[in-house]
Parts: sequence; C-alpha cells; structure tokens
Amino acid sequence: MIAEKSAPLSPISSFSRRSVLGGIGTGAFLAGMPGLAFARDMAPAFPGLTKIINEYVADRKVAGMLAMIGFGQKSPQMIAAGRLSLGGDKPVDGNTLWRMYSQTKPITGMATMMLIEDGLISLDQPLSDIFPEFADMQVLVDPEGALDNVEPAKAPITIRQLQTHTAGLGYTIISKGPIQKAYLAAGLTPGRVSRSPIPGMDTGAATPDIMTFMKRLSELPLVYQPGTQWSYSLSHDVLSAVIEKVSGKPLDQFLQERMFGPLGMKDMFYQVPADRADDLADNYAPFAGSLIPIDPGATSIFLDKPPFAFGSTGLVGTAGDYDKFLQMLLGFGQLGNVRVMKPETARLGMSNLLPETASTKGTWVANHGFGAGGRSGLGTEVSPAGTFGWGGAAGTSAFVDTVRGLRAGGYTQYIPSNSYPFQSDFPKYVYADLIGSARTGAGNTSP
Repeated sequence: MIAEKSAPLSPISSFSRRSVLGGIGTGAFLAGMPGLAFARDMAPAFPGLTKIINEYVADRKVAGMLAMIGFGQKSPQMIAAGRLSLGGDKPVDGNTLWRMYSQTKPITGMATMMLIEDGLISLDQPLSDIFPEFADMQVLVDPEGALDNVEPAKAPITIRQLQTHTAGLGYTIISKGPIQKAYLAAGLTPGRVSRSPIPGMDTGAATPDIMTFMKRLSELPLVYQPGTQWSYSLSHDVLSAVIEKVSGKPLDQFLQERMFGPLGMKDMFYQVPADRADDLADNYAPFAGSLIPIDPGATSIFLDKPPFAFGSTGLVGTAGDYDKFLQMLLGFGQLGNVRVMKPETARLGMSNLLPETASTKGTWVANHGFGAGGRSGLGTEVSPAGTFGWGGAAGTSAFVDTVRGLRAGGYTQYIPSNSYPFQSDFPKYVYADLIGSARTGAGNTSP
C-alpha cells in the first residue's frame, strides 16, 4: 500500500495555510500499538521501516528520507535513502538539514518550562502579568463571524493555555472568516515556505518584529474563550515573546545558552549559514504524480534572517541534533552528564497540561493529552502513558516513549504533510518492527 502512487493534489487545495504550516503531529499518535513490551537493550534492524523508506525514494514520492531511532541514552540507529534533491548527487546523511516547522513547538515549550523551573513565571500565571495589553481581551461570539460581534473574556490567558493551544488565539492556517483576514493583514503569520508565490496560499502582510507582533495580536479578538477549546494556534510564538520579555534574551539566544549549547546541538538554526546551504534538503510539493520544488536548499528562504525567532515553526536542523533533544527528554532533562532541567520539570512538560475546562472533541488531539508543545499520552490504548511528541508541516515526525525508553524521528521534505501517510504512520512503523523483533527473539522481551 505504501508503494502505491498517491492521488494528484490540486495546487489550490494542497497549499492552504492549514496544510502548509499545520504541523499536525503524528496523526493518531501510537494508535493501535500492541501491549507487548520490548526490552530497552534491543537492537532491531527495522526491516519494515527500511523497506518503506526505500520504497518512498524508489517511487520518487520524495527525494530523500531518513529515520533516527534510539534507546535510552544510547547512540541512535540511522536509516537513510535518497538525495537532498531529485537528480542530485548529494546523499541524505547525518549532516542533512531538515525544516522542522512545528517540531519547533516542543523545543519552545520546554524552554518555557525552564523559566517555570527558574521561578520567573508560573504555569497558571496570566499572560497580562507579562504583557499588560492582553488584559481585558474580547472574544468573538462566532469564531468565523464579524469582528465587532464580541463579548468580554471570562478568564485571562495563562501560560498553561499557551502551552496547550487553549488560550483562544487564532491561526491563519486554521481560522476562517474575518479573523483570518485580519491576521493576514496584520502580518500575524509566523512561518516561511518559499521565496516564490504559491498558488492558493495568501501569505499576508510581512511579519513584524516580535513586540509589534504582540501589540497587533492583543488588538484583535480571541477566537474562543480562554481555557475552553483546543484549537491549534500561534501560541508558541507568543511564548517566544514571553521568553524574551522575562529572560531578557531573544528565544534563539536563550535556546543557545540553555539548551542547544549544553546539549551539543550545533546544527540547529533559525537562519541557515551560507556555508551550510548545500546541506539543506530541497522542499517539494507533490502534484499530479510529480514533485514540484518550492524551496530549493541552495536558495532557500531559510538562508534569510527571520523577523524574530518563531517559537512555532522556525527551526532547521539535523536529525541528530533533534535526537539529542529527544534524548534529553528521555533522560528527564539530562543528556549524558549534562542536565538542562530538573526531572520533575521535564516530566511535567511531557505530561497532560490541558485545562480541565478545555474540550478536544473533534480535534487532532481528541482522546489524547497535550503538554508543553506536543501531544502527550493519557495511559489508554490509543494514548499510551509516557509518550510525547509532535510533527512538522514538511512531513517530519518525532516522539519519545519514556515508559519503554524509546525515541524516534522521521525526516523528509514535502508540503503538505498529509500528501502521504508517512508522518501520521511513522510511530506505527517503528513499533511494528519492534514488536516483530520481540516476537522473533531479536532481543530480550522482558520489560
């Protein structure tokens, strides 16, 4: 089934803001995973996942694809196939740079948890304590209705709500009607895709600097009452501003000092250095059985400095660097001998932080929890305990399973991410191989 050609995509429908920047995560995260345990010291060959990756490349569904999987604090295994560009000579490898898009959100989420650990903010603190302009917000009576049909917010926006997309904020990739148009006109569009216009995608006005961004956002009504509804939003860009205001350092500097530097994540960028352009994979749009290049690595828009360090979509990096972030999470704040946050802080960030008043019915996270920027397990069959992760708009996916001591990331570059099932099914591919290895005696099957 994986090797079958995907249906042609309309250039208009496939480039909606929702599909381009949605970063939907991993679909039904770990849904259907058998209850069979596997050992943390196993070293399976992942034959099923390897076959799928090779088929994607052989069928020219993608130019290149890579998976990186690790156990506990051990070095990861890597499966790679293809090239950085169709017809190119440079193979995908550990130096390849990938657009992470919404896989940025868990990193921003954990940076926010560091400030909570520092005692500089608290999880249920109102945003208006930090940015007074967000006091006394107005809320749309109809999320898709007129901007002047509003009612007062019944509760303040909190840090918890920003972490979990329950603050009531909109998103041009999700919102519809007048509020979407207002966001576009105000440049509340933190995300970059291509230097060239893309059919069907309204990029809106230029995104401003971060403090202007916050001022313009505060002047528009919320889409939902704070704390009542899970709705994918630009809340992690708001958290980027929170981090800058509270720490006195822009998000990129904060991450470098508190996370990237200590963890040895030397290949994670908001602006790809010119001398690394030839390591950046091309980004494509699948259309009518072909791949249309929309952001070639050599001339990528990610070679430019962004208006600010987008907390939601901005990072580009190697699979190995993101694996170090996952390894830190699996170590509950520690990688090797380096600790960047306390175990209780990491556990809290990966736990279900959703307000009890928030509904997730009919959303991407229905029947799941949500933590600091990523989906979290509730301890059910479809939402296993100890799982945490999210994906990106260009088809990437990453998660940890702290119960089984597993971390995994899947990387490729195509937009929209739902063009193929790779992102949504990546966790299933990983677990299927692990279960198969356990059943055939490839490792000790004790928990």
